[in-house]
Amino acid sequence: MSVKKNFVDSHGQSEVAFAFCHLLGFQLMPRLKAIKRQKLYRPLAGSNDAYHNLQPVLSRTINWDLIRQQYDQIIKYTTALRLGTAEPEAILRRFTRANVQHPTYQALGELGKVLKTIFLCQYLHSEALRREIHEGLNVVENWNSANSFIFYGRSSEFSSNQRSEQVLSMLSLHLLQVCLVYVNTLMLQSVLSESHWSSQMTTEDKRALNPLIYGHVNPYGIFPLDMNKRLKIEQQVA
Repeated sequence: MSVKKNFVDSHGQSEVAFAFCHLLGFQLMPRLKAIKRQKLYRPLAGSNDAYHNLQPVLSRTINWDLIRQQYDQIIKYTTALRLGTAEPEAILRRFTRANVQHPTYQALGELGKVLKTIFLCQYLHSEALRREIHEGLNVVENWNSANSFIFYGRSSEFSSNQRSEQVLSMLSLHLLQVCLVYVNTLMLQSVLSESHWSSQMTTEDKRALNPLIYGHVNPYGIFPLDMNKRLKIEQQVA
């Protein structure tokens, strides 16, 4: 998979995440709800009087020296993530095992502050960017919603810590995903093959077509109930 952009909600972003995503070659694209609480970091020391209109949202200066000092370590951990020789959780545990004062963790935070400041400026300036993020995130949330619906057992969580059972659960979920999308696609094609319906579709309507629908699915099976028949459960008289 060639990832170019990763759309997330507010809780899916952090300064360290901005840094790692950039180093791994793709953009972190969060939809920020609490935009009024975000801060922009100053690029250079001694520029406290610059950007007069931005003073209320400006914070301290970026620590470029720390980024330079920890550059080799930053690249080492990023390469481990890219090659899959280390899990993200393992790396973050190493950073936060004792406290958050790990110098490489701090350097990643500084780099993330740079990237997040650039992103915030673009996010506030470009309505097209905000629309793109909103549309992309809606697709992701719709997909996650569909997954939660079809993978409903045990609150949609991997309850086992056995890798083999986790793999089996994930493969089962993938099979359900493929079946859902395939059947829905056939159903949409069948409806749109009728000129009565296809002629009413505008370009915007076609853009909104999505096989991730599940309102017509009963995940628990069908249990027919015949109200005209009684169960033979009366007490037998000896």
